[in-house]
Amino acid sequence: MLKRYLLAPGPTPVPPEVLLAMARPIIHHRAPEFDPIFAEVRAGLQWLFQTRNDVLMLSASGTGGMEGAVSNFLSPGDKALFVNGGKFGERWGKICKTFGVQATEIKVEWGRAVDPQQVADALKKDPSIRAVYVQASETSTGVSHDVKTLGEIVKAHDNTILVVDAITALGVFDIKTDAWGLDVVVTGSQKALMLPPGMAFVSVSDKAWALADKAKNAAFYFNFKKERENQVKNQTAFTPTVSLIVGLQEVFKMLKAEGLDNIFARQGRLARAMREGIQAAGLTLFPKESPSDALTAVCAPEGIDGQAIYKNLRVQYGMTAAGGQDHLKGKIFRLSHMGYADTFDVIAALAATEMVLKGLGHPVQLGRGVGKAQEILMAK
Repeated sequence: MLKRYLLAPGPTPVPPEVLLAMARPIIHHRAPEFDPIFAEVRAGLQWLFQTRNDVLMLSASGTGGMEGAVSNFLSPGDKALFVNGGKFGERWGKICKTFGVQATEIKVEWGRAVDPQQVADALKKDPSIRAVYVQASETSTGVSHDVKTLGEIVKAHDNTILVVDAITALGVFDIKTDAWGLDVVVTGSQKALMLPPGMAFVSVSDKAWALADKAKNAAFYFNFKKERENQVKNQTAFTPTVSLIVGLQEVFKMLKAEGLDNIFARQGRLARAMREGIQAAGLTLFPKESPSDALTAVCAPEGIDGQAIYKNLRVQYGMTAAGGQDHLKGKIFRLSHMGYADTFDVIAALAATEMVLKGLGHPVQLGRGVGKAQEILMAK
C-alpha cells in the first residue's frame, strides 16, 4: 500500500468536510435554496479579498479570470505593462497579444522580484498605459512580488489600473485589496481555497469598472458586466459550478473559524519551516529574494536531475510535488504548503526529499532538514 500525498502548487488537498459537502445531492442553481448559499459565499469572498467590491465567480480555472481581466478592461490597440518573472507572468503577455493589446514587458530574472521603481518609471515615461499586470506569487519560481508598493504607484495614475494574479497568494499571505489599491485581483479554487479546480474569482474596483465601460474587446462567456448584473441578485449569467460553490460555503466556515491573521501566521510558519529545513538538508532555495509562502522552489543538487527527484517522490513515496517549467525543467523542484496543510505535511515532504536524494546518491544526512523544521514548528 502506498499512501498518496498531494504537495503540488495546485490542485491542493481538499478537506474531508468540504468533500462531504460537495457529495450532497445536487441542487438547481435557479432554485430558491441556492440563493442563500450563493449570498453567503459572495460575502465570504469579500472577507477573504478584504474588499467592498463585488467578487465575481466564474466557472473556469484561474486562467479564465486572467483572460477576463484583459478582455473586459482593454480595447485593441490599448497599451499595457506586464511583469514577466516566470511562466505565469509570461502568460499575461500572451493574453494581451491575443486581444490586440500593445503590451510592454518588464522582464525579471526568474528567481527575483520586480523592482517597483521599474513600473513607476515605465508609467512616467508613457502615461497612456491603461493597465499593469503582475503576479502576487509567481508559481513557477516561488517568488512573490511587492503588490502593495505597486498599488501605491498605480493609484497615482487616474487612468491606469493594477491587475494582480493572486492565484497562489490569496489566502496564503496578506492581500489587502482595497487598502492597497488593487483594482483587479484574480484567484482560483484549487489553491489556498482548498477546492477542486473549476472556479476563478475576480474582484473589480470602481476604477476598473469605469475602464470596462470603455473597453471594446469582445467578451461573451467571460463578460464581467453581465456576471455582475446577475451575481448581485445571487444568480449567474450561465450555469455555475454548483457543487464547488456548496463546497466553498464549507471552506469559509473553516477559514472564518481560524481567522485571517491566524491563517497567514500558519502559512508563514509552514513556509519558514520548509525553507529552513531545505537549507539545513544542504539544499539551495531557487528564489534569490522575496520567497512566496505558498510554495518552496528548490534547486536540484549538481549532478542530480530535478525531474528524477520529482518523479521519485511520487513513485517511491506517493508524494506528488512539481518540477521546473521551461528552462528550469530538471533544475528545480517545487513543494507546496498552501491551503489544507499542517505541520506534518512539511515534515513528510522534507523526510521524503532527504530519502529520495539519498537514494539518488547525493550525500545528504538524513534527518537534518526534518530536525530543523521540527524546531521551528514546535516554537509556534
